[in-house]
Amino acid sequence: MYTIKFKFEEKGLEPVTVENVEPGFSILEAALDNNIELHHNCGMVCACSTCHIYLEKGEDFVPELSDKEEDFIDRARNPKLTSRLGCQCILEAGSGELEVTIPDQSLIHGE
Repeated sequence: MYTIKFKFEEKGLEPVTVENVEPGFSILEAALDNNIELHHNCGMVCACSTCHIYLEKGEDFVPELSDKEEDFIDRARNPKLTSRLGCQCILEAGSGELEVTIPDQSLIHGE
């Protein structure tokens, strides 16, 4: 089981820690299942960049960045070296702790 600490760039949002996340779930699914808003316009099929996150800790617990994912991250607002798509960060077998920062999504409304 995994523990994921979600932090937010958007002002006024406090960090949320989600525990007992099962392997096989994506970071996006873990967020949505715990009422954490993370946009996902394409329906979780790696066809947009709206579930863009910064994976600050725990990159060893998810698959490596694919070329397709990297192409969409390049289109995201303010990509960083830690950028990933939440829908593509599927927790592998095992357990551990991850830290995720969700970019300020209020900046992308209307795009």
